[in-house]
Amino acid sequence: MSSTASPFSPIDRLQERGLVHSVTSPSLSRLLKTEKTAVYAGFDPTATSLHVGNLLQIIGLLHFQALGHQTIALVGGATGAIGDPSGKSSERVALDPDTLTANVSSIDAQLRRVFTNAHAYMSRRASLLSSSSSSASTQSSPPSLSSPADSSAALPHVKILNNLTWFENLSLLSFLSDAGRLARVSIMLARDSVRTRLDSPEGISFTEFSYQLLQAYDFWHLYRTEGCRVQIGGSDQWGNILAGMDVIRRKVGRADDARVGGEEEEAEPLAFGVTLPLVTTAKGEKFGKSEGNAIWLDPELVSPYEFYQFFRRTPDSEIQRYLQYFTMLPLSTINATMSAHSAHPGKHTPQRLLAAEVTELVHGPDAAHKAQTMSQVSFDGSLTDTRGADILAAFAGDERLVTLSRAKVVGADVVQLALACGAVKSKSSGRKLLASGGLYLNNAKIPPENRTVSDADLIDGVACVVRTGKSQQRVVAVV
Repeated sequence: MSSTASPFSPIDRLQERGLVHSVTSPSLSRLLKTEKTAVYAGFDPTATSLHVGNLLQIIGLLHFQALGHQTIALVGGATGAIGDPSGKSSERVALDPDTLTANVSSIDAQLRRVFTNAHAYMSRRASLLSSSSSSASTQSSPPSLSSPADSSAALPHVKILNNLTWFENLSLLSFLSDAGRLARVSIMLARDSVRTRLDSPEGISFTEFSYQLLQAYDFWHLYRTEGCRVQIGGSDQWGNILAGMDVIRRKVGRADDARVGGEEEEAEPLAFGVTLPLVTTAKGEKFGKSEGNAIWLDPELVSPYEFYQFFRRTPDSEIQRYLQYFTMLPLSTINATMSAHSAHPGKHTPQRLLAAEVTELVHGPDAAHKAQTMSQVSFDGSLTDTRGADILAAFAGDERLVTLSRAKVVGADVVQLALACGAVKSKSSGRKLLASGGLYLNNAKIPPENRTVSDADLIDGVACVVRTGKSQQRVVAVV
């Protein structure tokens, strides 16, 4: 691809954010400062949706895009029929053709939606590219994403491809003759994903054993047709990435000990691999479908509010890591937020920031704003800075939203209001709750002597919130 000098490398940015597990060659960072290339990450359609565990690969691609490199999201319409054995203790259950086709379609649409949201997210943050890597802090900043003159160059559109496109018309004999001839069984057997399964009681089937060769062929195909020289993936993809690099090297016909410009100068690698850390919980558990704790990116499976709350509940021990991983915020912003958190930990400022940023990146600003408003109503105390219209919009369609006439709200005592909106089952239970300090209006505790609701209690004259206990509430739309 083009050779455009730049003091910035995506690898430097990934490294300073703790997002690099391994790199196949230290020369990659130097290359990316002088040349624009294509980079890809693969997503196998094992379900109808990607999850938070896949989000890190998307973030990795975004960092490359932010510095003007072409990114490719590859949906495994072919490899998904086999399943990657990496990190698996037993054979994956094969998907039937109809399910696989539906999954591919769904993942393709989801990737397009997430990248569209992510591009808009980055464009709204003009400071994204003005925060240089620490290794290049004395050099000039790259162009802002928000600059119309530079936006197309700085942020190329992602290419979303399906590897079934090149595999479906490739016969077994052709594949074995082409790629299989280049593979060395001894090297394939040495891969961690294979060796672990060979040592297990179940072993590994030839089908899953061949997965790494199929993925290797993907890398070769993209190298040849798209000029793609970099593959990124989770740390469990190291062996698969190396297999692809090996096929590329053998296809081009360059020996391991190739030299250029004399015996002392090593040849620059043809292709490179970058692995990212696997996303884990505070307990060290991996996020994923097989682990049973997937946080899906599909809003129909995990609502934007639930998605927001997942990140809002991030423990202090993980919050800085997650901010560096899952947001595109400059490190200076993250460090300042953590400093403020040290002074006032009870405000949970970094958790709120993380939840808002990631929800906006994945689901867009409207969904993020609604999720944030719902969280404020449910958990975050004072509603003095929350607009009534925003509250009603956030809870639209939610069973906790109740519509009452102004006559049933203004002039009624709080217990009557709680009964009318369904927050309590009877007046007696409401009075007991009031006496024990468990009844709240607009998240403010009502004193035991009770009181009458007035116009001043309505948020912007259109809403109020009745809460019982810590998190059970009714949002009342006043008409």
